[in-house]
This record gives sequence, C-alpha cells and structure tokens, in this order.
Amino acid sequence: MPSLSFIELKDLQIAARVGTYGPDDVMPDAHILDLTLTIATHLVMVPRDEMALVFDYDPLIGRIDMLARAQHYETQERLITCIVEACAQYPQIEALDICLRKRPVLSGTGTLGVRLIIDGEAMTLLRNANS
Repeated sequence: MPSLSFIELKDLQIAARVGTYGPDDVMPDAHILDLTLTIATHLVMVPRDEMALVFDYDPLIGRIDMLARAQHYETQERLITCIVEACAQYPQIEALDICLRKRPVLSGTGTLGVRLIIDGEAMTLLRNANS
C-alpha cells in the first residue's frame, strides 16, 4: 500500500536570536518554526497504542529548542541548517520541509521566512556527508 505519513509542527515560537539590526531597523519580536517530517507509514498506522511503535518527536523538539537558545545566529539560514542536521540524526525521518519566519517585517506587520525542502535523496546525501 503506497502511502505517505507526516509529522507536522506548526507555528512553534522559538527563542532564537537571529540577525544584526541598526537603530532604525525593525526588530522581530518572534521567530516561528514550521516543520513537516516525512516518516514511514508503519510509524503512524500502528497495531497497538504503544510509544515503542511510533516516532518519538519530543527529543527532537528539545534539540531544536536547545539549538535556538544556544547562540546568536547571523542568519535564519544557518539556524535552519542546524535544525536540518539535527533531523538527519533520526533515521526515521525520510524527508522534511522546514520554514523559519520572523515577524514583524515592516510597520508592525508581515512575516518573512526561509523555506527548505529536503527530499529523500538529499536526506541520504546529508547523512552520508555527516557520517
């Protein structure tokens, strides 16, 4: 039965310090993460209600929080890269779609984000490069 399964994390406000701002620049008051993980269907369609049968995403969320708090980042892109590398450490994650956005952008409005989509082939290449 060909199918796809996902874990979706939406609108997670993380305690990131990103960017360098001058006195007249708009300082973002929030950095918001969306993360969609592609995982094997057998980790979602389970025969019993047991944690051992599913992907435990709580450690990954803890790692993302730690990465966000660990340092000042010049760019959203670098923080995204660190999060993707953390995801690659979990063999259950087959692919992912990540978006990190900040708000406000201008006059107290708007969000501006960076999105990266890593397919299965790219995830394998990333894992091989990091091993």
